[in-house]
Amino acid sequence: MLQLFFAVAFSAVPLTLYVPPIRSLNLFVETIEDALRQTTLYTLRAYPRIRLGFSRIFRSVFHLSG
Repeated sequence: MLQLFFAVAFSAVPLTLYVPPIRSLNLFVETIEDALRQTTLYTLRAYPRIRLGFSRIFRSVFHLSG
């Protein structure tokens, strides 16, 4: 069991090289939050239209098969 633990531990060490430091993630998270904030207005406006479009597509598909 100890050998398995060491095998898993040492195989995970190279993966830490791909994880950026926390200070780099803060800018990334801030950028994503800003983008989401800017697109919220458009998303809320487009949602009813997308829902109406999908309902029309599904209605026509089920109407043809029934």
